[in-house]
Amino acid sequence: MVHDSVVPEAARAERRWAGVPTRADRALAEVGLARSRSHASELIASSRVQVDGVVVTKAGVKVHEGALLEVTGGDDYVSRGAHKLVAALDSFNINPAGRLALDLGASTGGFTQVLLERNARKVLAVDVGHDQLADQIRADSRVRVVEGCNARNLDSEELSRLTDVNEAPSLVVADLSFISLTLVLPAISRCASTDADLALLIKPQFEVGRVRGGVVTDPAQWREAIHKVLDAASQCGLEPWGLALSPIAGSEGNREFLVHFVRGETADPREWEERVRELCARAAAKGEGSPV
Repeated sequence: MVHDSVVPEAARAERRWAGVPTRADRALAEVGLARSRSHASELIASSRVQVDGVVVTKAGVKVHEGALLEVTGGDDYVSRGAHKLVAALDSFNINPAGRLALDLGASTGGFTQVLLERNARKVLAVDVGHDQLADQIRADSRVRVVEGCNARNLDSEELSRLTDVNEAPSLVVADLSFISLTLVLPAISRCASTDADLALLIKPQFEVGRVRGGVVTDPAQWREAIHKVLDAASQCGLEPWGLALSPIAGSEGNREFLVHFVRGETADPREWEERVRELCARAAAKGEGSPV
């Protein structure tokens, strides 16, 4: 059974800025309405911040002395991206409890945090960058952190060497930027257990080539991106079991899609053509949707 994905709302919190004029992201962090400036930027990008009753959309907006800062729908996640994985796990009925999970593109740790919250036994948090993982996630004894690692180069032996875990993950999640998912799918297939669930994020802006402003708005290009990933997965022996819209857009407003893969026979391309078309039409018409 699958369910529609909804980003939870929380109570409104407010503080008054008493300092000299400064950027909105800095002010939010300093008054305690955000955990960090990067978290503040994410709240602003998701239209959850108001200054003197006006929604702000840019982190650099000046906040003057006496201004009332308000945040709506805040939560305890270290990144807004956590809601993408919450939606995927709920939509695809994937239970992380007791499983060894691999988080590719861990960044600040939103996906890892969700996996821990849902009782994953251990999470291998892998990222190409350094020093991005939130301290509270890094300090959790269930997390093995791997930094400076390009996910496309991984195989089971290398993953074991880097993490000192001699077991193939039975759950793989990924939120990757600046690289096509098609380039990483072979590595995922090499690392995952034979019975693994893969919950991955498809980002059309990294699949269809350069687009004006970096934002893909054409449903035909959304379909192209999804099919490109489905085809690449098929070549790795991975079968799609579900597709859904991400409940929130990317940082630049890009529509993103969630996909659930398992190992198996290739699905009928005609079947998925219709499902992909329906999903993209729903995204274009409503800006939101439910699993296919």
